[in-house]
Amino acid sequence: MGGDDARLRAVVSLAQTMAAAHTPRGSWRAAALGACEALGGSFAALSVWERGPGQLRVLVNAGQRAEGEEEFPEAETYPVHQFPEITEFLHERWAGGGEPDAWVETADGAADAGAAAGVREYGSGYGRERVAALRRRGRGCCVVAPIVLHGRAWGELYVARPVGVPVFGREDADFATVLAAVVAAGISQAERLEEVRKLAFTDPLTGLANRRAVDVRLDEAVERHRADGSVVSLVVCDLNGLKQVNDTHGHAVGDRLLERFGSVLSRCGAMLPGALAARLGGDEFCLLTVGPEVDDVVRVATELCERAAELELGDGVACGIASTGDPIGPVVSARRLFRLADAAQYRAKAARSVEPVVAGRDGEVIRLADSPPRSPHDRRHLRGSRP
Repeated sequence: MGGDDARLRAVVSLAQTMAAAHTPRGSWRAAALGACEALGGSFAALSVWERGPGQLRVLVNAGQRAEGEEEFPEAETYPVHQFPEITEFLHERWAGGGEPDAWVETADGAADAGAAAGVREYGSGYGRERVAALRRRGRGCCVVAPIVLHGRAWGELYVARPVGVPVFGREDADFATVLAAVVAAGISQAERLEEVRKLAFTDPLTGLANRRAVDVRLDEAVERHRADGSVVSLVVCDLNGLKQVNDTHGHAVGDRLLERFGSVLSRCGAMLPGALAARLGGDEFCLLTVGPEVDDVVRVATELCERAAELELGDGVACGIASTGDPIGPVVSARRLFRLADAAQYRAKAARSVEPVVAGRDGEVIRLADSPPRSPHDRRHLRGSRP
């Protein structure tokens, strides 16, 4: 019973650590480390089957990594035909009413006879690439368990042991199958939480980030600026003519204009590394950058104005810019940068400017930002309401 109790505790611990993870990466790492410890392995990896490109993509490598193995690799992928168990063997098992069992491979090329029914022949015939990988990395054996989500193969849980220690046996493979089911449940939960997070920070009409996402990112950006002097720039845009489009053509057409401009904004934002394109609400949009020089931001914003003017409907865009790279005074809060960018946009709209107005390069903008709003309906009042 001692061994059974230890494995039960390992299952509970795995579920708890995955549930406590705050990010997908944290969840993947918890899954790999938990399974590695539970199975007495020295190394574990989690891979996802990407059906489009036909590859297994490694999400995390945990434990004793070999030379060249990164914890969170950016581009470690393997053509699925080199590791066809997930596509062929599993399908054959499921088609016959079986369950997705784990299997064992050893560095000598023979799968453990007790891992699962029929695996010895399958492993020795189709596992050459995996066996070769074991040898290259000085590992003696591995157990591979399919991860199944919503009735479909999602990927693999892989745990290895070094040369010179006992190879995995039938009980280990059975236990790996159980662990894979726990990992599947944890991944499903993490994916649901990530989807909720995305919805909370995404504008549903345009697919851009929303005001909440901008607030969070801008607070972080200002803190970084205060810490290391990074240039933070905020471009605030007001889409001209939306009300007229709504009144003349209907709100469905107005929504299409918003979507179209959102696409233009996203395209222009992509010219600035790490830029966040967002819809603040209504006809207001913004770009937030950390790092790019202000002249590059102005250049992209100018192109944005030009492209907006070419849209079939609407009347272009009023665009204001505030950047810590310009002489705008100390920026000690996100609120300050927002008010400056908004005041620049306010001035661009009043002047019907076809180019962006830049705070610090227009003498009126800072005065406008620092003056009290004339009425509760003054557009600058909206930015000032944010603490």
